[in-house]
Amino acid sequence: MIRRGLRASFKFELGYTDVSEASNCNELMKELKSNHYTHLILDINLSDGSSLEVLPNIKELYPTLQIAILSMQPAVVYAKVLQQYGAVYFINKAALEEDTTRLLKQFLANEPPHIALSERGSANPFSNFSPRELEVLHYLLKGFKTNEIADELGLMKNTISTVKARIFEKTKTKNLMELGELATLLKVKGK
Repeated sequence: MIRRGLRASFKFELGYTDVSEASNCNELMKELKSNHYTHLILDINLSDGSSLEVLPNIKELYPTLQIAILSMQPAVVYAKVLQQYGAVYFINKAALEEDTTRLLKQFLANEPPHIALSERGSANPFSNFSPRELEVLHYLLKGFKTNEIADELGLMKNTISTVKARIFEKTKTKNLMELGELATLLKVKGK
């Protein structure tokens, strides 16, 4: 639905008819390889994983590609991680249509966003998470167990346990219930 709405905005409000889309990381990388793009709107969560997994490769292979991030999460959660890859545009899926259209126009014109990603607040403990910590966090919030997360990410169970401990330490929470409550309070979701 969101992709369909974005395509309609591109076509009817911005006049762009040649817009491609991919629903997972694998399709995305194939599409980027087969065509030349100047701009990419990247959803944080794709059907086969987190785009945070492929973002480093995208920036390495396509350093001039302009990237906007699309998510339901607050911008501050991803600000620090995304800036290291040059992503300064953030489109919230819950934003008003006119705000989204305005930001898309700025993005396509390569104008700086009205509010920089880094200026959107830093009181959120999730804003200092590494890409791996954000990935594990989202699986935890979805109810995945440590060994299930390890399987999903192709990592050792001990690695996930270590990352999980860092998440509790950075958020000053003691268990998954407290972590979930803090995530709800700060509007960070597992999806």
